Amino acid sequence: MTKAAEVIGLIMGARMKLSALRFGTRGCLALLTILTFGVASADAATIVARGASNTYGKGVERDQAYPAQLEAILRAKGSNAQVVNAGINGDTTEGMLGRLDQAVPDGTRVVILHPGGNDRRQGRPDRTADIQSRLAARHIRVIILANSMLRGLPHQPDGQHLTPEGYRMLAAALAPRVLAAVGR
Repeated sequence: MTKAAEVIGLIMGARMKLSALRFGTRGCLALLTILTFGVASADAATIVARGASNTYGKGVERDQAYPAQLEAILRAKGSNAQVVNAGINGDTTEGMLGRLDQAVPDGTRVVILHPGGNDRRQGRPDRTADIQSRLAARHIRVIILANSMLRGLPHQPDGQHLTPEGYRMLAAALAPRVLAAVGR
């Protein structure tokens, strides 16, 4: 082997070792990240809030709607919960049923279902029982948020949708039921 070939071999070997070291470091960091976040999310409870405008939080900021405020309350009580806001303004139970599998991912522990009043207003059939049945088949607990829970809470001038304080009060009223449903 010539001197030049020997030098080139040494350089290539050094580069390969350096690449392996860099990959090893990056690989270890990636594995550590996956393990850290995987363990943290493994005990997280996913809760999906399904409903129409009062779930969505019509007229308020997203962090003022009851699902966001409920998540903050649950976390303050030590629960590693994620509350997903799957509310859509003007939705009906028929629409909720049609999008149920998209809105409620596998691994969801609890669904808070607020059928609202759009079915009646739009002359549509109430599909609440069908939603409950589908979720029960997936072993997902359902908490029905009845319209009566909104009575006496602060409303916006339209008289139909809650204020940020009304959503906070609603979230506080739901928190014990949700904690019981997730087993905490």
